[in-house]
Amino acid sequence: MRFEGTAAYVATDDLKIAVNAAIALERPLLVKGEPGTGKTVLAIEIAKALGAPLIEWHIKSTTKALHGLYEYDAVARLRDSQLGDARVKDIRNYIKRGKLWDAFAADERPVLLIDEIDKADIEFPNDLLQEVDRMEFFVYETGETIRARRRPIVVVTSNNEKELPDAFLRRCFFHYIRFPDADTMRAIVEVHFPGIKQRLVAEALKLFYEIRDVPGVKKKPSTSELLDWLRLLLVEDVSPETLRERDPKRLIPPLHGALLKNEQDVHLFERLAFMARREGR
Repeated sequence: MRFEGTAAYVATDDLKIAVNAAIALERPLLVKGEPGTGKTVLAIEIAKALGAPLIEWHIKSTTKALHGLYEYDAVARLRDSQLGDARVKDIRNYIKRGKLWDAFAADERPVLLIDEIDKADIEFPNDLLQEVDRMEFFVYETGETIRARRRPIVVVTSNNEKELPDAFLRRCFFHYIRFPDADTMRAIVEVHFPGIKQRLVAEALKLFYEIRDVPGVKKKPSTSELLDWLRLLLVEDVSPETLRERDPKRLIPPLHGALLKNEQDVHLFERLAFMARREGR
């Protein structure tokens, strides 16, 4: 069971090594990187490549570790008891399985995505330690222990909004997805836009990396934003010559709303254009 990338996902050699190491060690793969570098998509593509079922647990600020195990709906049981519903005799009717339970009970070895773990409370990763280690948990309402039929392949993503506890980090295999270089980005673009004009891609990538390198940019455009921009360039039939222009009046690229996502960055490029016009007088 090895991951070698897929036709829809360009995986670098070091990323393939990390995925396969985590699978061999049977440890969660903790993936960090800039937003838009394909952390979440990685789990989806691992599942496709290995022919494994995918179970996705998207974490929110209100998510608790217990939600991944199960939830007991005591209110519904009380309501049904008042209505004389026969279902109240079996407490299992009021226990909703969580994503970890689904992963443990899966017939085939699944890929479990725990997405953006750093959104939750700081105690959330620690509360999962025992379940991730032992691959089992206890259901107090029914008195049963749920054990994993097969240890799932666990992919955990983080955007570094919070530091994760050392005890959790020790149990993971870590990989940081570096932002793609120009060659890797060309391969990614080709996957999404087969046969796209290379002159357009060359000019777009040059401008894209120049924008990322401008000092003071608050939100650097990501891979997903580049793909959106390229799609718009194709729809609007923007020529490579238009992108190549270095007119001081046009420092902001065409259709820049796909790349610059806040007013501070737009104002930054407007100021740079103003300064360039003054120097050109």
